[in-house]
Amino acid sequence: MATEATGSESSLTFHPMDQFMVTPLFGDGAVHWYTITNATLWMALAVLAIIALLVFGTRGRAIVPSKAQSVGELMYGFVYKMVEDISGKEGLKYFPYIMTLFSFIVFANMLGLVPMSFTPTTHIAVTGVLAMLVFVGVTVLGFVKNGAGFLHLFWITSAPLPLRPVLAVIELISYFVRPVSHSIRLAGNVMAGHAVIKVFAGFAAIALVSPVSVLAITAMYGLELLVAFVQAYVFTILTCVYLKDALHPHH
Repeated sequence: MATEATGSESSLTFHPMDQFMVTPLFGDGAVHWYTITNATLWMALAVLAIIALLVFGTRGRAIVPSKAQSVGELMYGFVYKMVEDISGKEGLKYFPYIMTLFSFIVFANMLGLVPMSFTPTTHIAVTGVLAMLVFVGVTVLGFVKNGAGFLHLFWITSAPLPLRPVLAVIELISYFVRPVSHSIRLAGNVMAGHAVIKVFAGFAAIALVSPVSVLAITAMYGLELLVAFVQAYVFTILTCVYLKDALHPHH
């Protein structure tokens, strides 16, 4: 009886965080910087999906667009308007980079919802690099465009003079925290949803609660589809805000 109980318990054992493990695509050796991993594969698939939609899907430029061309044009127009509204006409020079960011994040998030897939954007190693590229890029751009005037970003002229040095320190700290919050927000939200789905999937093995578990998984998948888009949108809109600060640093 004890053996049967143990076997029953082990069959219900599940590890929600195992899905985020980076493993070699070939073999079982250690993961090095040059190792082709499951993360490498799914990032490559995200890039191929972007090319399929935005290059091959729109190359016909038909007056009556196909479904792929319609989606590509909607995505293009959505990001273009976002950049123009937040960063201004001057920010449109950097639209290709921002469009690339949005496309990669949204496709990586969406592909991560395919069963047995891997979601690269659940890892700080991926989102951190994206956030640092934005941070370094807008900082360099700010100094190139404005010189020492970029430091006006930290000097709030509308505040009383005695408070300005204190606020400058706070602004400086918050500025350097940007890549941390930028990356953790994306990775944390995507990871949380995937972990919850995995937990519900584990309970599906219990006959008594399996109908509720299946309904919960279905609902979570619908929510995760929304989160996949919203998190790409949030990352992109924050990038536009940071770009605006670089172009127009005066408070």
